[in-house]
Amino acid sequence: MEKIAVFAGSFCPFTKGHEDIIAKALPLFDKIIIAIGHNYQKKDIFSVEEREAWISRLYQGEPRICVRTYSGLTTDFCRQEQAQYLIRGVRNSLDFSQEQEMAEINQTLNPDVETVLFLSSPSCRVISSSLVRELWSLGADYTPYLSYKLPDCQQ
Repeated sequence: MEKIAVFAGSFCPFTKGHEDIIAKALPLFDKIIIAIGHNYQKKDIFSVEEREAWISRLYQGEPRICVRTYSGLTTDFCRQEQAQYLIRGVRNSLDFSQEQEMAEINQTLNPDVETVLFLSSPSCRVISSSLVRELWSLGADYTPYLSYKLPDCQQ
């Protein structure tokens, strides 16, 4: 049976921290679906189409990675894609606590999906999408945290 994992997030934008988690997960799975979802609690600055294009370009040479968009519950998306694993990244103890709670909820929603936590590399622990968005919006240098260039900020 093919081992399929979903790495879900808003990825607004997809950072080197996200890339770090993918690099750690890739040897363990036959296929990884990077799933761009809409989180109603977050204000997305970049369109889903932009995010999908950026991430697809990053992984265009890796046939085991595909990029999809979805709405609704991540566990339902996993069921739809026949994924048995949900990849999550952990930067610190606060992340761990939140991810542990979410993994328990996801397990009740879809017992066929196991959450796998990956610890961020030390060099990536300070990177977050919200940090990059703030730097970008203020015209500061965000480039150490992304592998691609964002469009110019329209302030």
